[in-house]
Amino acid sequence: MKKQIAILGSTGSIGTQALQVIAEHSDLYEVYCLTANNKVKLLAEQAHQFKPAAIVIANEAHYDELKSLMSDMPEVKVYAGTRALDEIVEAGPINMVLTAMVGFAGLSPTIHAIKARKTICLANKETLVVAGKLICELATGFRTPILPVDSEHSAIFQSLVGEDQNRIEKILLTASGGPFRKFTHKQLETVTKADALRHPTWDMGAKITIDSATMMNKGFEVIEAKWLFGVEADHIQVLVHPQSIVHSAVQFEDGSVKAQLGVPDMRLPIQYAFSYPKRLHLSNERLDLFQHPLEFFEPDLKKFRCLALAFDAINRGGNVPCILNAANEIVNRGFLEDKCSFLQMSDIIGETMERVTIIENPTYEDYVRTDKEARRIAAELMKG
Repeated sequence: MKKQIAILGSTGSIGTQALQVIAEHSDLYEVYCLTANNKVKLLAEQAHQFKPAAIVIANEAHYDELKSLMSDMPEVKVYAGTRALDEIVEAGPINMVLTAMVGFAGLSPTIHAIKARKTICLANKETLVVAGKLICELATGFRTPILPVDSEHSAIFQSLVGEDQNRIEKILLTASGGPFRKFTHKQLETVTKADALRHPTWDMGAKITIDSATMMNKGFEVIEAKWLFGVEADHIQVLVHPQSIVHSAVQFEDGSVKAQLGVPDMRLPIQYAFSYPKRLHLSNERLDLFQHPLEFFEPDLKKFRCLALAFDAINRGGNVPCILNAANEIVNRGFLEDKCSFLQMSDIIGETMERVTIIENPTYEDYVRTDKEARRIAAELMKG
């Protein structure tokens, strides 16, 4: 029987590459559901190609257009709205849910998928950043596997296969350093969104590319690694590795280090999450170590304050990582819309973290309220 896969965020970078994997292994996988937020035409094109049972457009304003585009395929059910996202992941035939939505919006459907006991292929890092404790408790309670899709966390996961009884001494989390790795603080004062969107090694969506430039993305990945692998933040070391060949590594208590290497290609971790514990053939470039030097540098936390703020949020705990994420989503969009400068992003996030009400043991409802409060405060700070 083919595995039935729901892709939340099928029109984004991860979603489109996941569909390439499914197309290459159509004898093993089948698309049950595709979802998008605004890219209605691309969603309709994907539905015509992969013929899922259902599609969902989260932005209800696009429902009529999507319905019209799908009029020649009445067998594909068309839904709209965030509630539809929560409901579709509970559908009986689904085996796996790839959560490739960006931001806080991915939290609720992921929770619904966990409660429906669907295997989670996690690409939406904000889910664990915002509510890591809650998600891990739910996954344990419902016995729902969470398989990482981020290249770094997939690398850690792959390095841990067969090491169940061995204690992790340290996680070595690699980062490309983004486009501004060699910039001075003075140079960062005048960088533009066009500069920030030129990532040296990865082709990602705009939001994640900006997060990579500020290194907030790496801060989120530290939080994600803490929850996925049960390792405290002071045992997670960030290494700037410009070549993006070593995707991450694990150091064990005997001093041995295991790493996963490969060319930068997100299809590999996506496919591994789908096929685990098996490895399938992937039509991609092979790594030639003669052609790639391997360099590692310590990150500058003063220059890249967002990474420092992420470590601060982990140490403070409670709903503080939720505040961090909400404020970051506001300033990230603000930077892309020329409403704040590159360096102002971290200033606004830091100030928001000091102003929002702190809750030590938040519930899901607390996370929702915190997200709204932090967004409001960050937006006010951005206006001046």
